[in-house]
Amino acid sequence: MSVTTAATLTACGGTGDDSGKPAVVASTNVWADIATSIAGPDAEVSAIISDPAADPHSHETSAAESAQISDADLVVYNGGHYDEFMSKAIEGRGQRTVEAAAARDPEIQGDTNEHLWYDMETVAAVAEQISTALGELDSAHAAGYADRAAQFTDRLNQVTSLSDRIAADHPGTPILQTEPLAYYLLQDAGTVDRTPPEYQNAIEQETDPAPAAVAATRDLINSKQIDVLVYNVQTEDKVSQDLRAAADSAGIPVVEVTETLPPGLDFVGWQTQNTQALADAIS
Repeated sequence: MSVTTAATLTACGGTGDDSGKPAVVASTNVWADIATSIAGPDAEVSAIISDPAADPHSHETSAAESAQISDADLVVYNGGHYDEFMSKAIEGRGQRTVEAAAARDPEIQGDTNEHLWYDMETVAAVAEQISTALGELDSAHAAGYADRAAQFTDRLNQVTSLSDRIAADHPGTPILQTEPLAYYLLQDAGTVDRTPPEYQNAIEQETDPAPAAVAATRDLINSKQIDVLVYNVQTEDKVSQDLRAAADSAGIPVVEVTETLPPGLDFVGWQTQNTQALADAIS
């Protein structure tokens, strides 16, 4: 299902909904699309944020959104300080939730990167937890939820197979990121992130990087010490645009990534496209 459909389904509480179906509310259209893959026709799914220009870090819920979340039978969100508005909205309510940050493998629990939808193992764990929660809410359709979760996880394998192939064929490829968005994908692909820490830390803190950090980052491009620039098109500014222009001038491939699901793609199709673009750029 495309993001538009997933993000605009009506969410009402399962006990008060005319359809009688469980209502799932997700923080963003990414997690909503994943939930929709599991819900199928048996549950209603909606997203609070689907606008590419919206920033989950700073989002404040409206009265209507608060009511939407309050009425949900299941809340799905990223966690890890990414979508704090969701954590605040459900605080003290005792609602049934699935939090990606809590679902991820213990081996990466200490990792501070919050863009967990780029980690396929975490996504698979979230899908399983959504299936379990919906099966408990709606036991009549538990088998359907479980079957769709298994099918979804199988489809995720096409993404991991691609990233594993990159890691095997081109280990240690040096890359640069304008923002550490595709962090987990790049780890799975065996790349080496050469982005200067001073530049990366400033971007993560949403502050302007120091001129020296920008100069060091640009030098990596001009001296062709990296093979690929990974570029977040949703957080463009003059600094990132200049880095892209430098990469174009140096003949360094640019891989575009986004924070929200593009129209016309489901989650697996989107991540397959991202991973294939990385593979094509490296090879």
